[in-house]
Amino acid sequence: MKVVIIGQGYVGLNLSIMASKNHMVVGFDINESLVENLNLGKSHIEGITDKDISHAKSLGYRASSNPAELSDAEIVVISVPTPLNENREPDMSFIESACMNIAKHCQINALIVNESTSYPGTVRNFIKPLIESNQKEEILHSYAVAPERVDPGNEHWNLQNTPRLVAGLDAMATNKVKEFYSEFCVEVREVTSPEVAEAAKLFENTFRQVNIALVNEFAKVTNKLGISVYETLNAADSKPYGFMKFQPSLGVGGHCIPVDPSYLAHIGQQLGVETKFINLANDTNLAMPAYIAQRVCSDLGGTLKGLQIMVLGVSYKPNVADVRETPSAILVSELRKLGAEVCWHDPVVSHWNNEYSAPLAPVDAIIIAQMHEAFMSVPLDRYSSYIFDCTGKFPTQHSL
Repeated sequence: MKVVIIGQGYVGLNLSIMASKNHMVVGFDINESLVENLNLGKSHIEGITDKDISHAKSLGYRASSNPAELSDAEIVVISVPTPLNENREPDMSFIESACMNIAKHCQINALIVNESTSYPGTVRNFIKPLIESNQKEEILHSYAVAPERVDPGNEHWNLQNTPRLVAGLDAMATNKVKEFYSEFCVEVREVTSPEVAEAAKLFENTFRQVNIALVNEFAKVTNKLGISVYETLNAADSKPYGFMKFQPSLGVGGHCIPVDPSYLAHIGQQLGVETKFINLANDTNLAMPAYIAQRVCSDLGGTLKGLQIMVLGVSYKPNVADVRETPSAILVSELRKLGAEVCWHDPVVSHWNNEYSAPLAPVDAIIIAQMHEAFMSVPLDRYSSYIFDCTGKFPTQHSL
């Protein structure tokens, strides 16, 4: 069976490798240099090795930027980004582009599966109508959803052992999508409609966003009380039931937690439902970098003008070279607004925001935004007498 997976990022490439064990897989991507490297057996994704790509190629996998590959595809999986626009509203342009390619080039009845995270109703009310209204001739595709559940850098949970939710617009589509994912996922759970699966994916990360915002707000209270937020959370965590521990932080980043709640709020707004908790959580976490910048400013005498500050860790997650929606971007901006001369150092990110990772050097202040494993063995106090830790992992008197 020929499978075309649109989008060869972290999610799409992982899926391509797994599906190639049972099918002829074409990984479609509009980035021609990325496609060329994949066909040379070169991986661009952390955690996926060149050996993984070469093995998939030996099974029949290949990458392409030619949408004509869709013409005889029996399964098409949409695995493209669903970011936010400058107003922090859903940006559906990547899904729209994928749908237009399917409408124009897919010539046989195919199973169309959306893996891209989006608001409930995307498959039924956006993808299906868009494809059908732009087809040159009537082709009866089946439509389903299987929201991605990927945690970059997680050594325990992966595409195979993380339970997968699936649903189709009809019984035939549900059976087809369940059969496909059951080939490489240990557990595939069928739900009654695509909307249930879409909403579940959004709520998973909205739950985390809200609780991270709550603990970040709590950190502000404990700071004013003069007690350690970390000791307090550890004490609360001794309760064997009814409590789930979250850690305060600089904010949230990545492709899920800062984004998914806004997709849920978007559909809520369209339905006339006020999403107070979601909106407040977004605002609270987005405000954390400015709060920390002000804390540092206060600690250093009320001004940062002319002070050299180094931010350690600009990726959104420890030991992962992913800077999507990283709160470090807001922190650097806020520090510079206060007059600081800011540089950053990250052992896993060499180039970001048109700047390069600076070498460790003596500065007036260090802010640990993300605690990479490499930092644990570095005597940071050699480089500054003032260290503010946003992670709770470095022994310093200045922390959340």
